[in-house]
Parts: sequence; structure tokens; C-alpha cells
Amino acid sequence: VVDLIRGPKKSVVRLQIIPANSVPGSPKEIIALTRGAVKLEEQAAKSNVIKVPHEGREWSIGVIEIPGFYRDYRALSNGDTDFTSVSRDVKRLIGELEEQGIDGLVVDLRGNGGGHLTEATALSGLFIDNGPIVQLRNDIDVRRNPPQRLDDPDPVARVAYNGPLAVLVDRFSASASEIFAGAIQDYSRGVIIGQQTFGKGTVKNLYSLDQYFRREDDKGFGQLTLTIGKYYRVTGASTQHRGVYPDIELPSNIDTEIVGESARENALPWDTVDTTRFTAGVPLDSTIASLTTNHIERSKDDPNFQYQLDRIEAGKEIREQKVVSLNIEKRRTTREQQLADALKRENDRRVALQLEPIESLDDLDDEEMPDVQLDQAAKIVMDLAIL
Repeated sequence: VVDLIRGPKKSVVRLQIIPANSVPGSPKEIIALTRGAVKLEEQAAKSNVIKVPHEGREWSIGVIEIPGFYRDYRALSNGDTDFTSVSRDVKRLIGELEEQGIDGLVVDLRGNGGGHLTEATALSGLFIDNGPIVQLRNDIDVRRNPPQRLDDPDPVARVAYNGPLAVLVDRFSASASEIFAGAIQDYSRGVIIGQQTFGKGTVKNLYSLDQYFRREDDKGFGQLTLTIGKYYRVTGASTQHRGVYPDIELPSNIDTEIVGESARENALPWDTVDTTRFTAGVPLDSTIASLTTNHIERSKDDPNFQYQLDRIEAGKEIREQKVVSLNIEKRRTTREQQLADALKRENDRRVALQLEPIESLDDLDDEEMPDVQLDQAAKIVMDLAIL
């Protein structure tokens, strides 16, 4: 921490950092973090349309990015019937996308760490007609106290979207994201694409310690975070530890050996409870097999996809290095070679796409970089629409 600047309504923390993989003597960077109120609008779901050309036609694939499962409980407690929530926002966005004539939909949950359970069940209800969404177990003796079944909170309402659907996830998709993705998968409502999710299937509660002791000052004794239950899919399988496995896996630079519940030494294990009664759609096994075949064949000639594979492999090689030289010249030489390799990978991609090569990575605009996973998901949904 370089310094802390306090103001009447906000404070700014300036951090001095050394960028990853930098050699000794590299210039340091200053990042200013301004503390302020978090606005729901900044975390709200948003949509766009990806155009996918195929055999003389341009397919329109809608994308709804959901950064978190939010709900404005303050507005709700104040009696505001028009309170903000992710399920309401997504329902509105679906309507706007369908007015544009989309052929399929991708729900992007990458990096979504979860949020309100009520919104997870409500969002699932936008795509599933009715029925249970998740099971909640908070008692070890399941014979005496079986898991609680949490259903679609609005079973009378019609589904908001019943077209081709895919849910895009990664290792940072956790908790409520896994409840939604698991329900879509269990009901055969859509295809799960991406990476094995985080595996956070526990229910936690805050336990105040101030109720047992008193202090003269106002600091208090704090609180404990206690695990009081676990979530289970309608099939009876827990989302804890294992998370949700995608139907079609996409390469990712997130290392599952380092990130995720299973990477933690004292994580609660995966287990099961009885399957609850629910009515799934037609199994998608043959459809997923066909989609996977098309995806593999298409990826062979996709410069962006091959570029992503090369980047992942290069990152893996760096992480697997167990020895680092203490000689500064060797460190600089290694770093310069890594930058040269990265520049070559980028220019190979650009040449394959008939784009102008760049002389330095500093000339690369972040907005030019492709979102390979989202592009692949959109093409898979196009295949699903064709099928």
C-alpha cells in the first residue's frame, strides 16, 4: 500500500504492484482503488447478439451475461413491487432479444460466484416449466429430516424462452451458478458448455459472538462463518466438491488443480441424497454427441481456437517450472523469450485471419482479442438450432 487518501464520502487506496512474471528491476505499477457504494446497475445482466455465418446464412445467437445473482432486498422490504433482480432483468432481456429474432441463446455464467438462492430458482423457472430446482439438506439424519425441496417460485408463469439454449460456465462459476446450470442439465433443457465449475455446494450462516460476551468499547468480538447445510441437484447429486461437469468441454487457462473447492485441503466431500420427483425433457445424449463432433471438426481450422490452445500450453509450461534462476541476466533472457513467443503466437493468429501483424505486444488492443469460449459456444448453439 502506497498511501490511503480519505475523503468525506470515499477513500482511495493506491497499491504499488509488481506485474506477474516480471524480472527484477522491472518498473512497478500503481493501481488506485476507490471505495464506494456498489450499485446493482453496474452488476446487472446485459445482452448482445453474435452473428454466425454458415452456409450462406447469418445466424443470430443471443447472449445474456450474468455476473451475479442479485436482488434489491432493500427495495423489496420497503414495499417496492418493482424491485431489481436478476430474474426480472433476464426476462426483460429475453423479450428484447426475441424481438430481434434470435435463433438461439447463450447464458454466460463465467466468473459468476453466485448470490441469492431465490434468484437461482427464479432464473431456472424462466427456462423450466415447473418442478423442483434444488434440494437443501441441513440435517445429518436424512431419514428423520429429508432434504427440503426448493421449487420454481412461480410455477404458474409460462417459460420465458423455450428455444435452443446453452449455459457457458468456467471454474469460477460457483454456488447459485451451479444450481442453475445443474437444473438446466438435469431437465435436459439445454447444453452446458465450458469447464468444470467451482464445486461450492455448501450453505453458510454468520454466527455472532457478541451475544455471549460484552465489551465496553464498540469493537465487538466478531462472528464465525459456519457451514450449516449442503445443496443437492434434483438427481440427488451434490454440487459440493465436484461442481457441474460440462456436456461439451472447452479449453481454459484456469487451472482446476489450483482453483476450485476440490483444491482445498479441508473441503467437504461429494455425496448424494435420494432423487426427488421431477419430469425431465428428452435426453440430449445423441444431440450432444453430434454437437461435439461438429465442434471438434470446426475447431481444427479455427485460428482463434488454436491460438487459445497454444496460450494455455505456454501458461502450463511456465507454471510447471520449479526452478527459477537467481541470475538477473538469465531471468531477463527468459522473460524476453517468453514475450517473443507470445508475439509470434499473436502474429500467427493474425496472419491466419488475414490481419496486419504487430511489432510489439504493446500495440495490441484488448478489444481486439477474441472471446474464444463465447465464440465457440455461439457456434455450438447455432448447430443446436440447425438440429
